[in-house]
Amino acid sequence: MRSRVWGGTTAVVLAGLLATGCGGGKKDTADEGADQAGPGEFPVTVTDCAGARTAFSGPSEKIVTSNASSLELLLRLGVGDKVIGTGFPPGKGTLPGALDARAQRVKVLGKQVIPKEKLLGSGADLYIDTFASMNMGGGMGDLPTEEEFKAAGIKHIYLKSTACAAQRKGPVTDLSSVETDITSLGAVTGTGPKAKELVAGMRKKVAAVRKAVGAVPEEKRPTYFFFDYDAGTKQPTVVCNRQIANAVITLAGARNAFASCDGDFKQVGWEDVIAKDPDWIQLGVRNRGSEAANEKAFDEAEKWLRSNAATKGLKAVKRGHLLRIGSERTTIAGVRNADAVQEIAAALHPDRVSTS
Repeated sequence: MRSRVWGGTTAVVLAGLLATGCGGGKKDTADEGADQAGPGEFPVTVTDCAGARTAFSGPSEKIVTSNASSLELLLRLGVGDKVIGTGFPPGKGTLPGALDARAQRVKVLGKQVIPKEKLLGSGADLYIDTFASMNMGGGMGDLPTEEEFKAAGIKHIYLKSTACAAQRKGPVTDLSSVETDITSLGAVTGTGPKAKELVAGMRKKVAAVRKAVGAVPEEKRPTYFFFDYDAGTKQPTVVCNRQIANAVITLAGARNAFASCDGDFKQVGWEDVIAKDPDWIQLGVRNRGSEAANEKAFDEAEKWLRSNAATKGLKAVKRGHLLRIGSERTTIAGVRNADAVQEIAAALHPDRVSTS
């Protein structure tokens, strides 16, 4: 088990099950903070990786989210008023724009994993699970059984893009799993049109980048290392080919330096990074809650690379090819993955891609 930190809180990324669904749509908008649920069609059935089906006769009205990633997706769908609680809440200032203020009004049921008794007694009719297992020990609570969820009247579904990542049979090279999650949540909350709108916006951005960098031969695409500064510097943690970051990097016209690593994350040695000698390095810093705090963290990450004997000679460090792009947009599945694709591509291929 690995723990990930997002916005000053810890989030657990594990292998597991997923939810799939369907939705309708219209053009993307920039109104990220509005709670405006759209019409939906029911009944809706979602399935998990094992084929188990969960049926919805109408939109869920009282939702609990396991962490900030699924909470953000619901806020973007405009159903923040239906979220009655969350675990692993986002730190203040870590979500963009009006989403942040809305997120801060959601009741925190657990600063980390929601205790089993509190989850079952929450009054929720739906629990959206970003994880595959919550048998975490340490007094943090275990995941209720499916029988216990049923007895409490809570439907239990998972996010495919995170819970199933490490189980994939092949590398993640596109954002289809993220799109599926958005569409699924739109289906079960009656916001299919908004879900399709969000997906369409993501696809438009990614398609433009793919068209721009499509002619660049694979062997001429720069190699790229995601430096997870917040995971610690003693032993680097790299993103492997099952992590959503692999898709972001690939779509941006780069080659993940550790794409040969099966799984989502893996600890390696600095000698492995030196052997790869990447063309570009992303300073993987998680949102500190303000622009000033973020810049300070980026400065610290860059200073470490430039002063450490093992890394100061790396090609990317000597050339100043160090990207300041927040970790969440790259490693946490969501709408902002498409923004990260565009931003990385613009830095690596400025003659082909623009962020404007």
